[in-house]
Amino acid sequence: VTMRVAVVGAGVSGLTAIKCCLDEGLEVTCFERSQDIGGVWRYTENIEDGRPSLYTSVVSNTSKEMSAFSDFPYPEDFPVFLPHARLLEYLRRYAERFALRQRIQLETTVLSVRKRPDFATTGQWDVVTEAGGKQTSHVFDAVMVCSGNFWEPSLPLHAFPGIEKFQGKYFHSRQYKHLDVFRGKRVLVVGMGNSGVDIAVEASRVAAKVTVSTGQGAWVISRVFDHGYPWDMVYNTRFMSLLRNNLPGPLARGLISHRVNQWFNHENYGLQPAKRYFSEPVLNDDLPSYIITGKITIKPGVKEFKENSVVFYSCPEEEPIDIVVFCTGYNVSFPFLEEADVKVENKHASLYKYVFPTHLQRPTLAVLGLIKTLGAIMPVTEMQARWVTRVFKGRRLMPVSLHPIFSNSFRFGLLFDEVLKTEWLVYLDELASFIGVKPNVLALLFSDPKLAFTIFFGPCTPYQFRLRGPGRWDGARQAIFTQWDRMLKPMRTRVTSGSSSVWPSLLTVFGFLLLVAAVLFGF
Repeated sequence: VTMRVAVVGAGVSGLTAIKCCLDEGLEVTCFERSQDIGGVWRYTENIEDGRPSLYTSVVSNTSKEMSAFSDFPYPEDFPVFLPHARLLEYLRRYAERFALRQRIQLETTVLSVRKRPDFATTGQWDVVTEAGGKQTSHVFDAVMVCSGNFWEPSLPLHAFPGIEKFQGKYFHSRQYKHLDVFRGKRVLVVGMGNSGVDIAVEASRVAAKVTVSTGQGAWVISRVFDHGYPWDMVYNTRFMSLLRNNLPGPLARGLISHRVNQWFNHENYGLQPAKRYFSEPVLNDDLPSYIITGKITIKPGVKEFKENSVVFYSCPEEEPIDIVVFCTGYNVSFPFLEEADVKVENKHASLYKYVFPTHLQRPTLAVLGLIKTLGAIMPVTEMQARWVTRVFKGRRLMPVSLHPIFSNSFRFGLLFDEVLKTEWLVYLDELASFIGVKPNVLALLFSDPKLAFTIFFGPCTPYQFRLRGPGRWDGARQAIFTQWDRMLKPMRTRVTSGSSSVWPSLLTVFGFLLLVAAVLFGF
């Protein structure tokens, strides 16, 4: 009998979950509560006036080569960092290429997912959905939760004394629709994450004044890294990961902090993190220039709100403000699940490898995408889905004892959602090893040295995980060798005369020697 799997949500995680289920021969049904696929990348227009929301201009923080699904590269004419509309177009092409749409029930809300009475022996679930005002009950052998963690805003007003007296307007960043609300106003943005900085930069175009309040500070990096290449194609390589994870902690932290400060000195700009090590960075190309031109001011944490102003810590004078945007993150929430099935405490979910609830008798419930890494989320959720579907099939058994994973890479500061952060490549490799798709660099060094060199020193693009094992893709090797071509294609729109150089060949020889040395010293 074919195993029946329910997928909740048709965003990035949900789409790859459907595809992986089909690859394993599972009978899959996806329930999506909105009118179309795409999840957070599908931004609808403001119903009231037809104007697009702010986030119609949002650009992805990871490059297309690093954020592609492992057997479906982006078209070469797509920009390196994708506006939301192009990323949504890619997701729709992915759904069409692998015939995913016929497995999706749109405008269908999952109301409840409950263990059946015989769960201990069958692992089955009762799933209740609602569509068009009609409720339907289903029985599934397994459930993959792909609803994301950007639905329930966290707005801890109790942490901001005096907010009840404030006479201006305040709201969570998720409620932000368009710029007109800021026109001519004095704006305070509370929070230093990606959303907070994006909103501050956008608001400064029309606001009278924009202030960003941050108690912790943050490292800020640009999408454009060394020599104009995408940051993640430089940062997330196997060679760099090996250095970061094997150098003594203080040395590694110092080197990374030094590198980040090369763009601009964070202390001079009021952004230096409270703890001087590499906490989760903010990706923004504009913030330093907006600070240096006076369009944005950085202030410490909020001490107290007044009727028409705010007082910051270490700043005795009051700052007049009209609007406050709280960029205070989101709560981890699964309203359709029983609290006992996925335990969430202090925004931490007790999940083995960030996927499987640790206390269930049968591993037939999986949560995808509930993780933060310094890298693209799409390859991560795809790898999770590949592992999960093989666990469902019994091809990769779970360890005898499940336990929550609370250890994290040192380069992330201890923040409120610390447990959801981990090292991108280390995590990918770990899941890949579970299903036998982690590339064997040592073996390739002897059988295909050119490929071994590219894999080890080049960007860790997702195609590496299709070279061998289950789900092997014949086009993976070629995709790896042409990854830089696809990256450069949309930018080289003006032909220039190049000059030949002996440096590339010398660097290749030097890199090969480095690779051999890494293998000999225990890689």
